Amino acid sequence: MKLKALILNTTLKYGEDPSNTEVLAREVMDIYEDHGVETEVMRLNDYNIRYGISDDMGDGDEFPQILEKVKAADIVLIGTPLWLGEKSSIATLAIERLYGSSSLTNDKGQSIFYNKVGGVVVTGNEDGAKHAAQSILYGLSHIGFTIPPNVDTYWVGDAGPGPSYMDTDRDNAFTKQHVKMLAYNTMHLAKMFREHPIPAEGNLME
Repeated sequence: MKLKALILNTTLKYGEDPSNTEVLAREVMDIYEDHGVETEVMRLNDYNIRYGISDDMGDGDEFPQILEKVKAADIVLIGTPLWLGEKSSIATLAIERLYGSSSLTNDKGQSIFYNKVGGVVVTGNEDGAKHAAQSILYGLSHIGFTIPPNVDTYWVGDAGPGPSYMDTDRDNAFTKQHVKMLAYNTMHLAKMFREHPIPAEGNLME
């Protein structure tokens, strides 16, 4: 059975508008697909996601269909642009809604996010990539995801107004190296969990 990877793109753009974050995320996806991993991108801004700390806020809330995709995935990446040195407001909303779902349990009584692997993709200008990655990776870890080493890939431009990721030659050696580490380390750990999931002892949701 193939591994499944889900990328939650928290760009502030809608529909088919070009997304720098998605362009970088697709470099990770290319590696996944070369290794037989099923991939999917969901652009969260195209869904009606209500504010709240619950798996289903009702009244037209479309987060439940996103949660179903997360539950089916082995690997979940959150992709975010940077605005004023911070992750996007949509990224914050996604983390809050996932947090509101973390009390749901799997068939062993663990959080539904146990035995899932997380990572982050960040693009923007100037600064804030490590701050945004730190915030997202901690949030994922706190609700039950496992975070392998070196699973934050990012690109930021020069200080001040300048070209975005899509406008460059996309040949930054550091970014490319982290794309590889993110892709391979998440795959390695996801495969391990398929064969040896985390035992339920000591971590049941009681």
